[in-house]
Parts: sequence; C-alpha cells; structure tokens
Amino acid sequence: MLRRALPARPEARRILLGTLLSAIGRGLTLPFLFIYLTDVRGLTDARAGLVIGWFGVVTLALSPVGGTLIDRFGARRVVLPCLLLQAVGTGSLALVNSTLSAFAVSTLIAVGSSALWSGQTTILASLTGDAERQRVFGLQFALLNLGIGIGGVISGAVVDTARPVTFQAIYLLDALSYLVPGVILLSLPQVGHRLAASATTTERRSSAGGYLAVLRDRPFRRLVIFGLILTTCGYAQIEVGFTAYAIRVAEVTPRVVAWALAGNTVMIVLSQLLVIRRMEGRSRTGALAAVGGVFATAWLVLGAAGLTGTGNALVAALGVVACAAIFGFGETMLSPVMPALTNALATDELRGRYNAMSSMIFGVSGIIGPVTAGPLIGAADGKVWVAVVVGGCLTASLVALSLRPLLSSAQDGRSAPVPVREPEPVSC
Repeated sequence: MLRRALPARPEARRILLGTLLSAIGRGLTLPFLFIYLTDVRGLTDARAGLVIGWFGVVTLALSPVGGTLIDRFGARRVVLPCLLLQAVGTGSLALVNSTLSAFAVSTLIAVGSSALWSGQTTILASLTGDAERQRVFGLQFALLNLGIGIGGVISGAVVDTARPVTFQAIYLLDALSYLVPGVILLSLPQVGHRLAASATTTERRSSAGGYLAVLRDRPFRRLVIFGLILTTCGYAQIEVGFTAYAIRVAEVTPRVVAWALAGNTVMIVLSQLLVIRRMEGRSRTGALAAVGGVFATAWLVLGAAGLTGTGNALVAALGVVACAAIFGFGETMLSPVMPALTNALATDELRGRYNAMSSMIFGVSGIIGPVTAGPLIGAADGKVWVAVVVGGCLTASLVALSLRPLLSSAQDGRSAPVPVREPEPVSC
C-alpha cells in the first residue's frame, strides 16, 4: 500500500520526505507554546492567549496575498522565503522574554506560515497527476501526523518547566527542521515555477479575474461552504471544545486527554493507507458526506462519556479516547479528498488562489470554533454543545451531497483511475 501511495515522480517523493522531517520538528513544539509563554517566560494566561490568537489573525489576513503571489511568481519564490521566515521566527521563540517580543516573533512566524501550506500543496499538485493526486495527499497527511507524533514523544520526555534551556533547545531544533524542505526544494531547480506559463491563451483568459473568478466557481463555492461548516463543528473543536468537555463534563484527567490525542494520531497513521486504497474510484462527495457522519458519531460518543461522568470513570475515559480515535478515522477520509477536489476544480492560472482559499477555511473556523465552544459547553452541562456540533457535521454531509450534481464524474473521482506503472525505487 505504501508503494502504491508513493507518487511516480521522484521530485514529489523528496517533497514528501521534507514534509515528514519538518513535521518532526513541528511536533517538538506544537503542544507547548502556551505552557512555554506562561510557565517559562512569565506571561499571563490572557497575554499568552492574545499572542496565540494574534498569530491566527495575521495568518488568515495574509493568506489571500500568498495565493496571489504564488500564481504570479510561482510557488517556489514564495515557499522558500516563507520557510526561512518560519525558521528565523521559530528559533527566535527561544529568546522571547516579554509580551512585546512574543508579539513580534508571533507576527514573523505568521507571515511565514500564511502562504506555506498553500504553496507546498500547489507544488505537490504540480508534480502529480489526477489519477494519483488523492493518494499522494493522503500520504502527505499520514506523514505529517507521523512526524508530529514522533516529535511530540521526544519533546514530552525532554522538556521541563524548571529548565528553560529544554524549551529553547526544542524551538531551535524546530527552526532547523524548517530548513530541510527548503534545502530539498533548492535541490530541485525545475520544481515550483509559475504554472500559468504553460497554459494556453484561452485558459489564461478564462482564468482571469483573481479571487472573483475563484468565487464565481459554483462547485468550489459549495465546497468552501461545506468546509466551513465541517471544520467549525469538527477540527476547530478539538483544541477547546473537545478538551473542555472531556475535563469539565466527562470529568476525565488531562492525562486521559493526552492519551486520546495520541490515539487520534495512531489511528491516522495506521489507517490512512488502507483508507486511500479503498477510496479509489469512489465518489469524493460521498466520502465528504461520510466524514460528516463519522465526525458526528465521534461527538455522540463523547456526549455519552459526559453522561457517564464520575459514575464510571473508566467508561468515561474510554469514551473520550474512542471519540478521538473515531475522529481520526474521519480525518483519513477528509485529508486526501479535500485538496484533491480543490485542485481538480482549479486552473493552473489560479491554482495558488484555490489552495489559499481552501487553507483559509481552517483559519476562519479556527477563530469561530474556540469562541463559541466555551459558552455552548457551559449551557445545560454541555448538551447544547454536543447538539450543535453533531447537527453541524450532519448539515455538512447534506451540503457535500448537494455538490455532486455540480461536478463531472472525473472531478468527483468516479472515473476509473488511469493505471499508474509501479515506479522503480528511487533513493531520496
């Protein structure tokens, strides 16, 4: 399954290797920013929260600019500076000693990250064909989670709030990890150039208009609506809604939450290759609708754990862990389909903008979800929150099904994929 999921072009394989190695560095620091800013650097909880929130706002605000720059100058000229900014910014976190410096560093990192994901997605899409793109995006997601999991295990065994140098070390290592995909991209001089240069005159004219042209694309507009509903009631609830409900309503310990998130990662890594194999030749809109159903099931399981509460701590803990694992299974279906469908709808002239708008979905929902989760969980012992997120996920499923008539069979993935010759093993 791994060999089948690997892209045919060696350049794409090397890009995926960079994804894995940089994800290990990301995993070193991902869970610890709030703890580092408060317990190590002495910021108040409120100021640390503002710093982290500011990062999200700046990233979201600059994402459309990143998409435009990718289409105009090529992803290569955007991704390389972004990786450098990420490396400098992440390394600078080791030197933060005040609220002002934390905001400055957060701004620098946000500028770097604003176009990074859309640029890397555009590069990977340019190196893969329609028949293999869905498999490759699924593999990318699995490698990303594997790397983050490895990094998290390493840092969890090393960091100590009583020894600030341990946090400084992981931020410096994370900074170095951002240079790895940059070095790989520099070693591939023909990769990541402006895609529209190869388009015909007719294609250029039909793709003119920037983001207005993207928004006029009715199928993509429907896909964006689906994504906003699903991520607001799904992904955006993991950091705040899931954790708050598990601890305050289901009354499990933070250690159980940590195990649940680890189970989520394990589910993704173990099942992703099997899922992308089973999805070949099947409807992408059907898969997206199924994701809504799976996410809703995960929240219902968490709701049942809340009803159990302290009456049976073991059952409550198992429910919390099961919720995260079920949610992870849904992620394995969403991760290959969403970018594959986005790039099936995109033209080369506007591919960067399409990918930027797709990534903005997570930014918008990342603001809405946490803001609404707290008040909803505080109402009726969390029952209102469960009802809202379950209903939202099921609504997203209906939106996904309404998208099918707007797509061709090829765009929906129902066409038989073109057989791809098994490539010879290529050294990375």
